Amino acid sequence: MGSIVDGGGRVAGRWRGLGFITPLAFAVLASAVFSMGFGHYPLAPSEVLAVLWAALTGAESGQPPMAETVVLAVRLPRVLAAMLVGASLAAAGAAYQTLFRNPLASPAILGVSSGAGFGAALAMLLSGSALAVQGAAFAGGLLAVGAAMLIAGRLGKGSALVMVLAGLVVSALFQALTSALKYVADPLDTLPAIVFWLLGSLGRVGTHDLAWAAPFALAGMLALFLLRWPTQVLEAGDDEARTLGVPVRALRLALIAAATLMTAAAVSISGIVGWVGLLVPHLARLIVGPAYAALLPASLLLGAGYLLLVDNLCRSAFAAELPLGIVTAVLGAPVFVAVLAKARRTWS
Repeated sequence: MGSIVDGGGRVAGRWRGLGFITPLAFAVLASAVFSMGFGHYPLAPSEVLAVLWAALTGAESGQPPMAETVVLAVRLPRVLAAMLVGASLAAAGAAYQTLFRNPLASPAILGVSSGAGFGAALAMLLSGSALAVQGAAFAGGLLAVGAAMLIAGRLGKGSALVMVLAGLVVSALFQALTSALKYVADPLDTLPAIVFWLLGSLGRVGTHDLAWAAPFALAGMLALFLLRWPTQVLEAGDDEARTLGVPVRALRLALIAAATLMTAAAVSISGIVGWVGLLVPHLARLIVGPAYAALLPASLLLGAGYLLLVDNLCRSAFAAELPLGIVTAVLGAPVFVAVLAKARRTWS
């Protein structure tokens, strides 16, 4: 199960793909250091590293107090949030594309994004705190996926096709409910807050947001990582997986639960950020190949680095910060077309 051998007897995917993981990890770490020094108050990488090292060891950084405040209180939480959200959405997208054997599958396929949007809008309409909005978004995402799985279980006995169709129905329902909340919201106060949240942003993320969202996201990542080899077998088809002793139904439910947990945690602190879970797994597939055991960590790392760089653009391109969801869509659509044009033979 550790590798896949193609018709010509060559080992495909595992070793070729895993050889790229270490360079990708170093590239993401370098991007994180660069991002903590990038902005209207620029800092050299050496200055950023000095501040971080001092924070870890308790030593003197030798940097001005302003530099320490900017790095530790402002940019570090945002950089970590961008990496967490990007990694979560990309890994969930890779899991869904493999699970449903569909190159157009994304973290929103079962309605988690629309459910989270409804939960956040409802909390804002009720004048909830920032923590209440995040909690409601998280709960709304889980509720939407739970409803989709319930419908699929009743009508299709867990069929992947029926599950996707149920997700589309649930997503449309929650989008309609969100529109209804926007219609009755105060147009001078609540409505702009709802619209801004739905567009996605990391501008208000702090350490307390990371503290409660990260455990859920990391738990989902760990589950996907532990299930990577059975999931790779699942790529060959349900019948072949059952022949090799893989509990297909239980595995499918576990993958959906883990991916949903990650997506709901990410969306609850960032708002709705599209295209990451759809685009990044395709980019990873071009780099490391289709084998899921290598595709998953590559998607995690690429997603973290991609959203990190996009967030840098959002907060620095103009005087006013751009919504994250708009920029990911503007960048993602043409890039996705180019990726599909190059990788169209990967999926049949």
